[in-house]
Amino acid sequence: MRIVQIIPRLEAGGAERTTLDVSNAILAAGGSSLVLSRGGPLTHELTQDGGEFLSLAVDRKNPLIIWQNITAIAKATADFEGQILHARSRAPAWSARAAAQKLGLPFVTTYHGTYDSRFLLKRKYNSIMASGDLVIANSKFIARHIEQTHGINANRIRVIARGIDMHGFDPAHIKPARTIGLQQQLELSAKIPVIVMPGRLTRRKGQLIMLDALAQLFKNGRKAQLVLPGNANGRDDYASQINRKIEQLGLQQYVRLPGHIPDMAALYALADLVICASVEPEAFGRVAVEAQAAAKPVIATAHGGALETIEPGISGLLVTPGDATAITEAITEILDMPAETREKCGRNGQARVQKLFSLPAMCRSTLQLYAELLR
Repeated sequence: MRIVQIIPRLEAGGAERTTLDVSNAILAAGGSSLVLSRGGPLTHELTQDGGEFLSLAVDRKNPLIIWQNITAIAKATADFEGQILHARSRAPAWSARAAAQKLGLPFVTTYHGTYDSRFLLKRKYNSIMASGDLVIANSKFIARHIEQTHGINANRIRVIARGIDMHGFDPAHIKPARTIGLQQQLELSAKIPVIVMPGRLTRRKGQLIMLDALAQLFKNGRKAQLVLPGNANGRDDYASQINRKIEQLGLQQYVRLPGHIPDMAALYALADLVICASVEPEAFGRVAVEAQAAAKPVIATAHGGALETIEPGISGLLVTPGDATAITEAITEILDMPAETREKCGRNGQARVQKLFSLPAMCRSTLQLYAELLR
């Protein structure tokens, strides 16, 4: 099979990582993979693994650019002799669907988020993600959202949860040199607990609320170091707000904003716990699953995909969205656990990910979907 995936940029997010994982699965099955994207930090990894890449301005939302991209995507797909077009974001999906129709090819979409649908124009813009011949939802939560919002037949929806590389995140397979090097790079003390909260620097991820929670923890007489890996991607005003808040709360010594961390597995290995404080529901919540694969207790806000990925009291804790005090209390509960209890929580998480969210299962289901369309 010859598959073309389209995604705006190859940053370090869940949709982007899934694009690479699927590309590798296509290649492993003897197929050919092309990714059309503006590019980003993951481009080198994609091509190093054998996937083909073509840089196009598919990250642009300008209607003229979207229209021009129809021809560019159609040409790239025809030159590649692609058999399926798979879009993973709204703006490029409008171009990709038209290109697929032009070429007479099947069109697949992956519905990666809930999207803002308060206004009619927005709902129309979002509807492209429900227009695939088959539509992938990465959680049951998103499948229900697609049905309720767009009214499409459930037979066109396939729930395929994101898959995680268990081996890659297992701390047993991470050499000490990786964690020691990262600890030194981030200037983290070995004597103070480390909390990791990955995510793009955007308000919906809850970094400001997490800073309030950390400040409350300090007021309660506890200390912790907080690492917030992730890029601003142009949201410089919000990044400045985060930095100002860190200064206002007097937390400069204890908070790290390192940007993109290529070796997230080593960072998880350094962590005592991982937090997902999103104030809006995550479609899936890759971080919570990665952290469980890394055998770390997880605290997440109780909405969206987290309700499916975390087993409260077994592999982590769920808290009220937007509630800094609840996050502080959950942090305290986990840090106060005996070491063996935290370790058991981590093992429970690993077992859960292995059972429900393995990378081979996701790739197998995706390739089966492609095969279904090619029959």
